[in-house]
Amino acid sequence: MSKRILKGKVVSSKSDKTIVVQVVRKFQHPFYGKVISRTKKYHAHDESNKFKEGDVVEITECAPISKKKTWEVMKK
Repeated sequence: MSKRILKGKVVSSKSDKTIVVQVVRKFQHPFYGKVISRTKKYHAHDESNKFKEGDVVEITECAPISKKKTWEVMKK
């Protein structure tokens, strides 16, 4: 099974070795046809603490690092 890769914006980097990434997905409403945006936040592992708020990053699935962290940063 391949790992999912998501692209999003860093909204918080206050925790040590952890960033919060907000991912926006757009889809068409099944009945009305209008394009809808939905956002979700993911906690991602940032080993070197080099990503700051406002950066656009790619995250990938990994083995659980903590209770909430099952994603890690791939690249900027």
